[in-house]
Amino acid sequence: MSTTFPAAQLIAHPESFAAMDPPAILGVFGDPVAHSLSPGFQNAGLDACGIRGQYVRLHATSDEIAAALRTIPTAGFLGANVTIPHKAAALELVDEADENARRAGAVNTIVVDGGKLLGFSTDGPGLSRAVREEFLVDLRDLRVLLLGAGGGAGRAAAVQCAMEGCERLVLANRTLDKARELAAGLAPFFKSDRLIGPVDRLAAIPMDESVLRTEMSHVDIVINATPLGMRMTDASPLPASLLTPSLMVYDMVYTRGKSRLVREAEAAGARAAGGLSMLLHQGAQSFEIWFNRPAPLDAMRAALFDSTNNP
Repeated sequence: MSTTFPAAQLIAHPESFAAMDPPAILGVFGDPVAHSLSPGFQNAGLDACGIRGQYVRLHATSDEIAAALRTIPTAGFLGANVTIPHKAAALELVDEADENARRAGAVNTIVVDGGKLLGFSTDGPGLSRAVREEFLVDLRDLRVLLLGAGGGAGRAAAVQCAMEGCERLVLANRTLDKARELAAGLAPFFKSDRLIGPVDRLAAIPMDESVLRTEMSHVDIVINATPLGMRMTDASPLPASLLTPSLMVYDMVYTRGKSRLVREAEAAGARAAGGLSMLLHQGAQSFEIWFNRPAPLDAMRAALFDSTNNP
């Protein structure tokens, strides 16, 4: 397993990362970050393309992330990924951000451009590619129920669904005001003459079982963007009684085994998948942004799934 370095080391001794063999040219910042599977498949991608360098983990607290990101050009990094809890902060720390990142309110991919930091969000596109891979259908053709629409992952997913023009989007969140605020921002994407029945194309609802039950016959896919499922002991974000064989279920949470939501969906006869494919595709798109070339997806996929099967 790849070593995790403290951000303090990067800030104090950036030259030590360039002196590694091979040099550290990419990394992922998070708190915590030791669990991240990104180094395994990103390093496989570098090897497959014959790029001399390595991708490392960097543990950065909220107090360290600004200084750490500002240090990466000095350390010889080409770019970096940013994960929980720093994605929103990264948007404010980069010099420029693309439209997808601005709409999502977060940055998970950074490119070093001279002395500037350019920010991107690949979470939404990664989800889109994962859904297409797992279910052979595009988001734009689906009626989507998104669980956990108030957090960063949910916002990225919601923005992607809206930008692709999905058939319907239902935003469910424990704090209803957050879902309503997000829906208001996405409303322009859903102004059309398309009629899909006696329901609104865009809706915000509470995470209440009775309310969710009324929506189930009007959605094709349930996407979990809550953190529930990261631990095997977690409850499911959706009551098992609401799952039916006609549904597709995508759990953005990635674990070494199946989350409870995925297990219960499969038991109900639904098609279900966990978040490893999203992790792969958002990482592959980061690779494409860094190197302006197609990612070696087969090599990256093999390394990722090998690491989950052989922890």
